[in-house]
Amino acid sequence: MKSMTGYGEASQNVHGARVTVQIRSLNHRHLDLQLRVPREYLSFEEEIRKSLRERISRGRVDVFINRYAAKAQSRKLDVDEALVGQYIAGIMQLKKKYRLAGEIGVSLLSNIPDLFHVRELEVNAADERSALLKALGSALKNLERSREREGGHLKADMETQIGHLKRITGALEEGALEIAVRFQKGSVAEGENGLRADREIVDVTNTLLKGDVNEEIVRLKTHVAALTKVIREREPVGKKIDFMLQEVNRELNTISSKVPQLSIVQLVLQGKERFEKIREQTQNIE
Repeated sequence: MKSMTGYGEASQNVHGARVTVQIRSLNHRHLDLQLRVPREYLSFEEEIRKSLRERISRGRVDVFINRYAAKAQSRKLDVDEALVGQYIAGIMQLKKKYRLAGEIGVSLLSNIPDLFHVRELEVNAADERSALLKALGSALKNLERSREREGGHLKADMETQIGHLKRITGALEEGALEIAVRFQKGSVAEGENGLRADREIVDVTNTLLKGDVNEEIVRLKTHVAALTKVIREREPVGKKIDFMLQEVNRELNTISSKVPQLSIVQLVLQGKERFEKIREQTQNIE
């Protein structure tokens, strides 16, 4: 079992640059991928999304990818030597023609911006892609470990709540049987002695006319047993648990409707309390 909440990061070096990948996942009904990718890696975005979808099935996932280039190697200064020659030739021509004094020096040329151009070094696409995917894979592994740790805590708490549900289901079964027996005894006593049934027996008579709850209790026990098994599975189980909980809630509602006795209603309320706690935990399960 994995939680939808987690964090993982990793980095890789590539030819004077460092690639970092940070992944944060949060609760969400479906898979919602949000990517922040530098312009150098825009062509890899769909491949990044594919890798994420293969490892994550549900949750909001924020991915932050950064590329930090080494300052000494990220830029290059280009000098337009042909243009320098033209400038020098032109100045010499003016100097000769107009008999100008002075020498042509570096200070003069350095003030001409067109002679110098700073450009970003081109990246090697294959090497950058390889480094990016390695960093992404490592970050996903760290994210998975984080989600599994949190999932372990959720699983332990859910096992406790399911244990309470099992005991409540057993108590409902015993309580419903006890009420049925008391009704039968009350009916016999009334028939033999001609006595009027007390108010509780009248209530139970009306209740039993609505139907037996044995089927509901059997289904409730089945759903609770299924919950015990499904939370031990390794694949994503959040949606399965959510569906099973709907069935548990339906059976509890039906039981309280068919047998509105105080003792039964109290047990149903206890069951609903455990149901709500499990449902809250399910919101964070992948």
